[in-house]
Amino acid sequence: MNVRLLVGAAALLGLAACGTPTAGTATPTPVAQAEDTPVAAAVQIPAGQKLVGKYQATGVQTYSCTNNAWKGLEPAATLVDKNDKPIIIHSRGPVWISTVDGSAVEAAPVDGAKNDIKGAVPELLLKTKTARGDGLFGKVSYVQRLATEGGVAPAGGCTAGAQTSVPYKALYTFYAPAN
Repeated sequence: MNVRLLVGAAALLGLAACGTPTAGTATPTPVAQAEDTPVAAAVQIPAGQKLVGKYQATGVQTYSCTNNAWKGLEPAATLVDKNDKPIIIHSRGPVWISTVDGSAVEAAPVDGAKNDIKGAVPELLLKTKTARGDGLFGKVSYVQRLATEGGVAPAGGCTAGAQTSVPYKALYTFYAPAN
C-alpha cells in the first residue's frame, strides 16, 4: 500500500464525524510517535504514554444537510492490521471496536491540525472518554488520526435532509499509559 493511499484512508475517518476540537487546549509534551509518520505539534501524544496499536483505515465520512450546509454525521471505516486483515470497526461516537476481542474505545477530540493535502479532513488528537474490555482497547487513553486523505464535505449548498458519504483514509494510532 503506498503512502498516498494510506494518507487518503486516514482522511476518510474525518474530523467532521469526530467533532470539532476544543480551541485553546494546552499542547501536551510529546512522546515517541508512530515512527514513520510526521506528527503536527497540535496532535502530539502527552508524555507518559506508549504506542499500543497503529492501523490503516479506509471508509467514508457521512454528512447530512442541515440549514443548507453539510454537517458531519458519522464515520464508517474499517481498520486493518499490518497484514491488511480487517480487525477494527470505526463508527459514530467516535468509537473503535475490535472484531478480534470485542474491546472498544470512545474518544473526544482534544485538538486538530490541518492536513496540507487538498480535500483531506484534519488530523486529530482524541482523548478516551470510555473504554471497555481487557483486549486491544481496554487501556487506551489517546487516539491520533494521522496522514489523512479525503473525507471533506462537498462545497456549496444542499437540500434539507440529504446525506452524502465521502471516501477517506487515515492512519489511527492508539496509546495507553506507559506504567
